[in-house]
Amino acid sequence: MANEEKTGGSDVFSVVEASPPDAIFAVKNAYAKDTDANKVNLGIGAYRDENGKPYVLNVVRKAEEFLVTRYEKGGVSKEYQKIPGDAEFVRLSQTLMLDPASLRSGTQTKYERVANGSMAGIQSLSGTGALRVLFNFIKNTLAKKNPNLRIFMSNPTWGNHKKIIRDAGLAPNGDMKQINTYPYIDTKTKTSLDFDGMIECLKTKPNAGDVILLHACAHNPTGVDPSDKQWEQIRAIMKERKLVPFFDCAYQGFSSGSLEKDASAVRAFADDGFDFLLAQSYAKNLGLYGERIGCASIMCQSPEIAKKVQSQLNGVVRPMYSNPPRHG
Repeated sequence: MANEEKTGGSDVFSVVEASPPDAIFAVKNAYAKDTDANKVNLGIGAYRDENGKPYVLNVVRKAEEFLVTRYEKGGVSKEYQKIPGDAEFVRLSQTLMLDPASLRSGTQTKYERVANGSMAGIQSLSGTGALRVLFNFIKNTLAKKNPNLRIFMSNPTWGNHKKIIRDAGLAPNGDMKQINTYPYIDTKTKTSLDFDGMIECLKTKPNAGDVILLHACAHNPTGVDPSDKQWEQIRAIMKERKLVPFFDCAYQGFSSGSLEKDASAVRAFADDGFDFLLAQSYAKNLGLYGERIGCASIMCQSPEIAKKVQSQLNGVVRPMYSNPPRHG
């Protein structure tokens, strides 16, 4: 009887088609299967020791040891976090981007909009999670008020950007090939910025309220960043045309070796009075790939607006993953 029930059941999932493998992780999987003793994996940027083994930074080890001591003192538990995660972590992440010197000196940040609560934010599942939450926020709020809102990303950009934008419901007709782009790399040199093409696009194609996805530093995949002077021109055009900056920052400290320098573009937009969205990842600069640590923030004009924005961020997180992990 049991066999009859099994053979008589409907074949529900035969209609499912295989999804194409992710190109970056396909290399990682191929590396794992390769039996060559001299194999080297250059597909994913990760810290390795001289033997090619994963390397954990000393500062990370010390932080984990500190957490262990807090268990004995009752300072750490396994209880649920609040929906936005650790509020102090979020504040420190925002300060690291806008005023890292104040963290070193232990002084109050000079950024009034950070100090007075005008910057909403959540602890996210690394940079990818920050991007997804923020794009879902855009879909639920800005795009609801402006159905014609478009996202513009650089050409080329990190491969996962397109998928995240599509799955957040912001790709035209659900097709990530139709997501708008702006020129970025010079097609002739392949190693320099097509600044003229980028500027011409920003001047003519986006409309007021459209979101421009920018790489804060160490542009992925080209490694080519605008100069300070070029960033100044980008800011001027975006302010004139009322475009919304969205910064993806996965490499703070990697581009120049300086936390301050690599945050200068974001800081300049803040100084210029912009509202903006910001996704931060600690996978690269702290080697916390498997811990999935990041921060999603939105700079607003007032604490009152930030409270409303915070409620919308919480509203995205709750049905998506409820709240972030305590350790990771």
